[in-house]
Amino acid sequence: MKRELIVAIDGPSGAGKSTLSKSLAKELGYHNIDTGAMYRSVAFAAKRQGIDPADESALGRLAETVRIEFIRQGEGERVLLDGVDVSSAIRTPDISLLTSRISAYAGVRHAMVELQRKLGAQGGVVLEGRDIGTVVFPQADVKFFLSASTTERGRRRYEELRAKGLAVELEQTVAEVEARDAADCARECAPLVQAEDALVIDSTAMSIDEVFRTMLQEVRRCQQKKQSSPPESAA
Repeated sequence: MKRELIVAIDGPSGAGKSTLSKSLAKELGYHNIDTGAMYRSVAFAAKRQGIDPADESALGRLAETVRIEFIRQGEGERVLLDGVDVSSAIRTPDISLLTSRISAYAGVRHAMVELQRKLGAQGGVVLEGRDIGTVVFPQADVKFFLSASTTERGRRRYEELRAKGLAVELEQTVAEVEARDAADCARECAPLVQAEDALVIDSTAMSIDEVFRTMLQEVRRCQQKKQSSPPESAA
């Protein structure tokens, strides 16, 4: 029996990765793994425990001990941190900025990457983040790199936060997206880079449905190719 695909979706903040990975996983009947939510959960746990954001050793130990789970609830998905639903709590602007800072630490990334590889090893998964196709699963069957202009990504983030009832300013939100981009691209450990073999999709002038159809078409093409290829011979 052939293994199901590993689909990697990378890109900067606000590019639509979370929405599209959920939709794609649902359509394919795959598991969705929001790796950004994993780092956000570590950041939330650190803030809750009062750990100094500059204490790399303590944050590395924390990342190794927290329990992070993804569960389906009706039509949605929830993130559990040590058994507690933190789906909304990890999406605030302050947690976003803290996440960018602590996710640069090698100890934190090592712990999360190991967990991500364990969750996705059997295939039948859609993983989204910033280093899935370059570090976590460089052998992924399908790789996407989603992007959009900074202004457009900031606007999307602003609308998302406003819809949740948060009092935010558009200019400040765009500035935070720019700051997150700078931090993600400049970090020494697994910086945000585009995999050479990724399909790049600039969604600035595209609807979410247009992007989804483009991605689904590519995955279906890969599935058909895999089905038509001869089975691997036993060693």
